[in-house]
This record gives sequence, C-alpha cells and structure tokens, in this order.
Amino acid sequence: MYSRIYIPLKMNQKLYNKNELKAYRAELRNKSTSAEVTLWNFLKNSQLGRKFRRQHSIGNYITDFCCPSEKIIIELDGNVHGEYSQIEKDEIRAKYLEDLGFRILRFENRLVFQEPDYVLNEIKNVFHK
Repeated sequence: MYSRIYIPLKMNQKLYNKNELKAYRAELRNKSTSAEVTLWNFLKNSQLGRKFRRQHSIGNYITDFCCPSEKIIIELDGNVHGEYSQIEKDEIRAKYLEDLGFRILRFENRLVFQEPDYVLNEIKNVFHK
C-alpha cells in the first residue's frame, strides 16, 4: 500500500484535484484495496443519494472517498494505520482537512466486509437533512 505524501500548500495554489497529483490518484485507483473496491460499489452512481468521488485530492492529500456536497471524507484503515508514526500523520492530515470544514469518517477495512450496513448507515447519518 502506498503512503500518502504531504507537500505544503502554497498561496494561490489549486485546492482540489491538483494536476501534479493526477497520476498518483490514478495509480491509487488502479491499485485499490478490496475494501475500497467493495465500498466504492456501494457509493458510486449516487446510490446513497449523494455523489462521492474516490481518490479525490484536497490540498496535498488524497482521500479514499469524498462527498464534496456534504464535506464528508471517508477513510478506510488497514493495519498500517495502527502504527504510531502513521497515527501521527493521520492526525496532522485530519486537522488540515477539518480546518477546511470536512468531516472525516474512518472505518477499519474489515467492517466493510463484516458490517456493510453499519458502515453505510454511519455515512448516511452524517448527511445534512
């Protein structure tokens, strides 16, 4: 699995889907985990009533899934996210994205397979009514 890279954002720089991250976003889409593919099958084509994007970049971060209209980011976490160094990076990333007004939902990969209804209900519960 590829780690996400943080590059400081400069003044007047494009915030969403920056061109310099396009190839990396495509690579991540092409090498999606089985959990990401499974969740994407539930999210694509506005099946939850909202449009989601996968491997959507915000600033210099690439999110697993993003619903821009609701300002929701969904991240699926595998084993690497339990390591101390990754926890620190995730906290810095979360702070940056939350400061932009996004709400981040994190789910362990196993939940996508074992409790898909729970995951989908948690996502729907944060939609603005």
